[in-house]
Amino acid sequence: MAEKQMKTLTKQEVAKHNKEGDLWVIIDSKVYDLSRFSSLHPGGLAVLLDEEVAGKDATEVFYQLHRHEVLLKPAYTRLQVGTIEGSKPSIKTLAPGELSPVPYAEPTWLSKGYHSPYYKESHRKLQQAVRKFTDEVLYPDAQAREEDGKRPSQSVYDAMAPLNLHAMRLGPGKHLKGLTLMGGIVQPEEFDYFHELVITQEFVRANARGYADGMLGGMVIGLPPVLNFGSEKLKQEVVPPVLAGKKFISLAISEAFAGSDVAGLRCTAKKTEDGKFFIVNGTKKWITNGTFSDYFTVGCRTDGGLTVLLIPRGPGVETTQIKTSYSTTAGTAYITFDNVKVPVENILGKENGGLQVILSNFNHERWVMCCGSARGQRMIVEECLKWASQRKVFGKPLIAQAVIRHKLAAMIARVESVQNWLENVTYQMTLMNYKEQSAKLAGQIGFLKMYCTRTAQETATDAVQIFGGRGITKTGMGKLIEHYHRTVPFDAILGGAEDVLGDLGVRQAMKNMPKSARL
Repeated sequence: MAEKQMKTLTKQEVAKHNKEGDLWVIIDSKVYDLSRFSSLHPGGLAVLLDEEVAGKDATEVFYQLHRHEVLLKPAYTRLQVGTIEGSKPSIKTLAPGELSPVPYAEPTWLSKGYHSPYYKESHRKLQQAVRKFTDEVLYPDAQAREEDGKRPSQSVYDAMAPLNLHAMRLGPGKHLKGLTLMGGIVQPEEFDYFHELVITQEFVRANARGYADGMLGGMVIGLPPVLNFGSEKLKQEVVPPVLAGKKFISLAISEAFAGSDVAGLRCTAKKTEDGKFFIVNGTKKWITNGTFSDYFTVGCRTDGGLTVLLIPRGPGVETTQIKTSYSTTAGTAYITFDNVKVPVENILGKENGGLQVILSNFNHERWVMCCGSARGQRMIVEECLKWASQRKVFGKPLIAQAVIRHKLAAMIARVESVQNWLENVTYQMTLMNYKEQSAKLAGQIGFLKMYCTRTAQETATDAVQIFGGRGITKTGMGKLIEHYHRTVPFDAILGGAEDVLGDLGVRQAMKNMPKSARL
């Protein structure tokens, strides 16, 4: 098809087209013919016939009502018939992978003119590559799947596998040895927790909370126990297909009877008389990716305590979708185990030593959630800064209102404090072995997650106030605000409730309280 020829027009020529059946408008120096579209306009014909719109430069009015992305849709780009003589577009569309120029839209280390002691060239190159991947591959699928509720597309998992993104999301370790990471941008031996932080925060930019968990959130918390405590045979069977995105795994600990109270699990595993199998009975609830997982890392009560078993999907294993306040694309499941026969070789760790296996997972899981929460808050700050700049109220930009500036100040202070604390903890992680992390960082990470999720909920509330009715509407200008406000409580619950984690931090601090200390 021949490319459409654009006319060069004057504002006077456009002004002649100002009535029903012959209706043109100017938006950011581009001229659009809405004559046929006007009857289909969702907001009605009257809006388009307004004297400030029909035949006029309607840029300001348009951006009061619509997001810039609307103009990028094929259905609307083909309405363009020309450009205004001597004018150029002033509103820039970011290219895939490009950094945002909005103040505080990026963490300090990515902001022009600022510096950080934590990030090397490999971190910067990885960030650029993962952002481009997120913009081009993840974002379109995330928006579609968040809407239809289906699990993330297999094509996305397949695109991630050769880049070894699945493997990198598990953090540094032996599982990376010999792999080519992101086309060779970073070497396995230099991959650290800051590289993982980069990946996690860039993925969050897909702006779809349910999809974020559907994007193998179950693997991030369900596969490490297999890697760290499984037999070589079990690892050879399970790890390669999971890291290739061909098989899926979930961590199945929580029950209706026991959430943060791990010691209260009721799912049982009884050994057969010949000692070769466990018979598992019980239920698990709120299991991320459970509806489509092939394997389950399951905490069970055994005769002498708790034992963690790897249970493949098979006879006696049933999963049912749980509808929560985010999309079903996460695959949140209720699982029943009905006389499920599991070989004793599927024990992860030691029999009756499951509590150690379960607790060993928590620090990394909670830290990953802090990474995501910090980036999520930052995206909301960017949305609010944009909206406050372009929205007009009482004849002035919204940002002219002192109360709005006060809210924005608090939002920016919160997200900057979260990111800086997160980077400090991450730096400690890079210098500590697992035993040191457990002793010194479990409480810190607990505090950090509690702080992240509380500040995130405060930011969500402020953002809704800034956007008004648009902040509680699933489409349009405030769609990201509505989505964030609706789904932000997930981080406050998953991986440990705020009060439980705060208490953990204080209890760990008191263990190191010197007996000689007095006022």
